[in-house]
Amino acid sequence: MRIHIGTDHAGLDFSKQIQKHLTAAGHEVIDHGPESYDPIDDYPSFCINAAHGVVEDQRAGVEALGVVFGGSGNGEQIAANKVDGVRAALAWNEATAKLARQHNDANVVAIGARQHTVEEALALIDFFVNEPFSLEERHARRIAQLAEYETTGAIAGHHIDA
Repeated sequence: MRIHIGTDHAGLDFSKQIQKHLTAAGHEVIDHGPESYDPIDDYPSFCINAAHGVVEDQRAGVEALGVVFGGSGNGEQIAANKVDGVRAALAWNEATAKLARQHNDANVVAIGARQHTVEEALALIDFFVNEPFSLEERHARRIAQLAEYETTGAIAGHHIDA
């Protein structure tokens, strides 16, 4: 599987260890930066580029997921979710990492580098990467409703206050 990674200065040390771990597990890792430590760099472009990489690969039929991280993971998740076709989820324990894939078919996981040890972050990534989407109809239906709203601003058969 191809794994796209995006971070900022807060996750730079994590990035090197995560890349080594994922490569050792047989994944192809694409690093979207940064290349060096800059305490005032900005995470959005790094995370958006990683998210774009995931979507482009998936649309081309390449099995791909993304991992974005920074201090809390919140901003990184928000940035990734700005990319059409991305479903990024913030994971902070085993259940949230697995459910993001099982129920939401999330294709990007966000993790707070200042919230977890490297070992904890690696475990969350492994839970996320190794968990398949359940393919349950109710989850597929909900994902389709979200996609419909993103493209049309409505969900057929449901009232949306706008």
